[in-house]
Amino acid sequence: MTDDARIERRRFVQLTATAAVTTVLAGCSGGDADDRGGSSGGDDGADTGDEHLADEPDYGGWFDDVDGYDGTVDATGNDRVSVTVGSDGGLSYSPAAVAVSPGTTVVWEWTGDGGAHDVSAVDGGFESESVDDEGFTFEHTFEAEGVHEYVCTPHEAVGMKGAVVVQ
Repeated sequence: MTDDARIERRRFVQLTATAAVTTVLAGCSGGDADDRGGSSGGDDGADTGDEHLADEPDYGGWFDDVDGYDGTVDATGNDRVSVTVGSDGGLSYSPAAVAVSPGTTVVWEWTGDGGAHDVSAVDGGFESESVDDEGFTFEHTFEAEGVHEYVCTPHEAVGMKGAVVVQ
């Protein structure tokens, strides 16, 4: 595969994933592996579902100052799930909260909007580098059940926070 074909494939996957997440959010409004920027192969654009969890986890106020949070998207049963970094004006993750099954890989995909962002687990379990490049990806495979909170270190004060719920 040529470099141009890889770039075109990556762009196609990004656009498809972005469209899927936008559709998901519009429909419901109301071990460790990481990839530091390359194409991760496989299906990065897994459908994150169109429903929220019936029983929302108690986030203890974690999302009180987060504009983009409107519930936890149920993506359980998927092997890979995409989260957009720098959505809604560049200072949020989309979806802000997603539920996955143990063993699911979450792939964060940068839009290039809002300046440099990172994905940093509050408990120190994972951390990407801080970049502003559209198309950059970072991934982490979640094994342990529970709520895994994360932030964008440069934008935490303005509410750029997220959570992955493993159940």
